[in-house]
Amino acid sequence: MKLTANGIDIHYTIEGEGPVVTMSHALGCNLSLWDDQAQALSGRYRVLRYDTRGHGQTSAPSGPYSLEQMADDLHGLLTGLGIAQTHFVGISMGGMIGQTFALKYPMLLQGLILCSTTSRYPAAMRSTWVERIRTVEAKGMEPTVEPALQRWFTPSFRERRPDVMDRVRVMLRSTSPHGYIGCCYAIPTIDLTDRLGEVRCPALVIAGEDDPGTPVAMAQEIHVAIHSSEIAILRSASHLGNLEQPEEFNRILLDFLDKATE
Repeated sequence: MKLTANGIDIHYTIEGEGPVVTMSHALGCNLSLWDDQAQALSGRYRVLRYDTRGHGQTSAPSGPYSLEQMADDLHGLLTGLGIAQTHFVGISMGGMIGQTFALKYPMLLQGLILCSTTSRYPAAMRSTWVERIRTVEAKGMEPTVEPALQRWFTPSFRERRPDVMDRVRVMLRSTSPHGYIGCCYAIPTIDLTDRLGEVRCPALVIAGEDDPGTPVAMAQEIHVAIHSSEIAILRSASHLGNLEQPEEFNRILLDFLDKATE
């Protein structure tokens, strides 16, 4: 299904009945990243998944994007669907969108779950995003594929689950270069740590213990900044812990959502 909001066509799916849980995926992925979680949640919740601007079947306009713009996309989607309140689950870039959304539209959130993400990047890491932009401008998405798999999954999981690797390769290769580049301009601008104390809804931070891109220290910084938040560390998991440790991820997610919905 598609809905026009904030100047773009947003592709989304809705499954299940109950309190709404909105799920936002990582850079270079699409809403199918959450297949396992949608199946686990849809018995108790109304699960809204959507393709972020520049990804999947959502519009991919050229030019730099911003995190505020992507938060406004989400607001437009929720408004168009008549959703007055939702829990939000975001991983990596999706977690950055979630933080931005929580600060701009706090009344819409029942709960905030931030996975494998950061509230700010050290200046030294920002050059990485410039390099990715230049690579994709020159050569398209293919050079990003194998390096992403190496960052996103532990070596043992990559070896053990070639089916998951192939699934993620397809997502990366099918991502619009314009969309990927647009988001690469937005991601390194995040700098919200000092404002996260304004978040008032229940919050959970999830991190993979072996994640090199958004290490546990970044999750702990968010956890400290959001008063009364909870934190969970996924053992034997890197960046996409929802794929690498789905049973444990789903258990943590459901436990938190059930408490936050009471």
